[in-house]
Amino acid sequence: MTSIWTGAISFGLINIPIKICSAIETSTLDLDMLDKKDHSNIKFKRVNEATGKEVAYEDIVKGFKIEEKYIVLDDEDFEAADAIKSKTIDILSFTIEQEIDSLYYEQPYYLEPDKGAAKAYALLRDAMQKSGKVGVTSFVMRSKEALAILKPYKNVIVLNKIRFQQEIRDTKELKLPAVSKKTTEKELDMANKLVEQLTEKFDISIYKDEYSDKLMEIIKAKAKGTKAKAPALKVVHKQNDDLMAMLKASLEKKKSS
Repeated sequence: MTSIWTGAISFGLINIPIKICSAIETSTLDLDMLDKKDHSNIKFKRVNEATGKEVAYEDIVKGFKIEEKYIVLDDEDFEAADAIKSKTIDILSFTIEQEIDSLYYEQPYYLEPDKGAAKAYALLRDAMQKSGKVGVTSFVMRSKEALAILKPYKNVIVLNKIRFQQEIRDTKELKLPAVSKKTTEKELDMANKLVEQLTEKFDISIYKDEYSDKLMEIIKAKAKGTKAKAPALKVVHKQNDDLMAMLKASLEKKKSS
């Protein structure tokens, strides 16, 4: 597994040299954009909006628009705002994982101990496993400051980047229903019964990206000159204003299946 970052975890006075490797890979197919007429590859150009002429990459600058005017930023501006470069993942504190809302989670990475760090790596991993807590950390990756948690997963320490609070949009702009006083105890009780009926132990292995697999089958079939048939549309039941009736029907459907 190729490492994308090397450094060390700072755990009190202990430094644990590690390598960061991506824990995920995309399951979607890498499709190219083609011209419908002759299947030539589509290329994108950077074009000046006013002149319509192509602009060389070295002639492009970045700017931020304030009151219909662009403030152009140069290299010195970016350097002045740049995060202090460090090769250390600093553990700021430990916390209970359930206290971190899933909304904040971004991307997971595997941490691999570097040479001579196996014992200290195992100590941190096993301590988190026993305590049931995760480490809240900060570090710099690709010149950007990042917030993350460290958590044990099987026999590896996972670094999971999390978003800063200011990156989460406020919900005030959404049109949301108020807590209804019209919801009856019977409706709630029936809804809870349906929740319980549909409750089962979570097993990630039973969920597959079927779309990509089916699309690959279609691609292979087309390569052999066979055209796939479109699937039949799934019947969607019309929503009924009578929630109790819909809940009862849902419970009965589950029982009969």
